[in-house]
Amino acid sequence: MARVHQLLLALVFLTRLPLGRLLPPRLLPLSGAAWAFPLAGAIVGAIAGLPLWLLGPGLLPAALSVTLAVWLTGALHEDALADFADAGGGRDRADRLRIMRDSTIGSYGAMALVSISLLRVAAVALLGPLALVGAAALGRVAPVLLMRSLPPARADGLGQGAGHPSRRGVAVAAIIGVSLLILTAPSAGAGLLALLLAGVAVVAVSRRACRLLGGQTGDVLGAAAILAETSALLGMAILT
Repeated sequence: MARVHQLLLALVFLTRLPLGRLLPPRLLPLSGAAWAFPLAGAIVGAIAGLPLWLLGPGLLPAALSVTLAVWLTGALHEDALADFADAGGGRDRADRLRIMRDSTIGSYGAMALVSISLLRVAAVALLGPLALVGAAALGRVAPVLLMRSLPPARADGLGQGAGHPSRRGVAVAAIIGVSLLILTAPSAGAGLLALLLAGVAVVAVSRRACRLLGGQTGDVLGAAAILAETSALLGMAILT
């Protein structure tokens, strides 16, 4: 039953699905549910893929699927990406952390959102719903890796409060995410390229977070998730 509650917690944290009432009254640590992040991502991808299941491939179904994914997650990752992009305009570490807590979106953040949306729609239009499931699952491995490998950049906030996943939790998350991607990729080559590009995205986010902020925050984790997912989609689309 504990595993079920951890999966529910991952879904409550990563989506807008009204599942909070199913959680036990005691407080569950988010780090303990990190292993289930890829499963939550796969569920988001499966639901978001409904327009593609019903209408077939194409730009309009792809745009509807991406829009549905944004709604299902409450634009959690998109908001994080915009904040992380805007942080590049800060003068120093303290200023960058302040910018990331500012609700205003700057030019860096706006362009990051436009670019990522165009890339996702174009890739999904070529791939179809199964690849969306695999990419969404793999993308949610990224925050688990960074929660484990990077220190919190703040003494408060989501990055600090999320906790430190165990090695086993990270390993389980990685196995689930990679397995789902390989199973849903159009070909073995497309799956391998997707894994490679997603890995590059995670490393890039990690290095930038360390250089600009000295660690991870909730925005860093969310940005890593959407960039890894998009990179996986691009990797599969390139070889489709």
